[in-house]
Amino acid sequence: MTRRYWNINLEEMLEAGVHFGHGTRKWNPKMAPYISAKRKGIHITNLTRTARFLSEACDLVFDAASRGKQFLIVGTKKKAADSVARAAIKARCHCVNKKWLGGMLTNWSTTETRLHKFRDLRMEQKTGRLNHLPKRDAAVVKRQLSRLQTYLGGIQYMAGLPDIVIIVDQQEEYTSLRECITLGIPTICLIDTNCDPDLADISIPANDDAISSIRLILNKLVFAICEGHSSYIRNP
Repeated sequence: MTRRYWNINLEEMLEAGVHFGHGTRKWNPKMAPYISAKRKGIHITNLTRTARFLSEACDLVFDAASRGKQFLIVGTKKKAADSVARAAIKARCHCVNKKWLGGMLTNWSTTETRLHKFRDLRMEQKTGRLNHLPKRDAAVVKRQLSRLQTYLGGIQYMAGLPDIVIIVDQQEEYTSLRECITLGIPTICLIDTNCDPDLADISIPANDDAISSIRLILNKLVFAICEGHSSYIRNP
């Protein structure tokens, strides 16, 4: 895997609050190597290590994107949802930012069936076929369509299992992480001081509660993915 320079600097991370962890009472002892200090009852993340692992993650996604691999970004809590959606659009990849449906990956055949149903209903809506249904039936279909859009809208064009999954907040997205582990899908996980750094293939120690921190980490990864896509387009 080629190592590149991704313009990751400590001052930028400080300004984004990447270094703020959870309270010292809510911590995972496995995170000790990634913590540099305690301040007013809060653990402070070692940003030098954050920069190192973020750089490794950028190298990984760049190489994967340059080979045409597919990415899924997962982050369903309110503070992460908008950043995840924007990142997925910019990187031209898939995302889940509302709710993770159990078995979304491990029971892929069921997910595929739901996606086919979703696409069929969208086509019926676009062609105006729903307008010919009785009002009550049309209302039921529209509610179903709205629900599918909420939960599957970000993966509606995903034709198969993703090659790499990027997860924002290990604790919140533990189900999706376990599914990736079960299937052997490589994961990049943003982890706070209450997480287990051994679960993901690359764990990036960082504040998973601040929008600015989440956005900075995702922006770096998205830039690397876009650079990789450009390389793939030039050299298919």
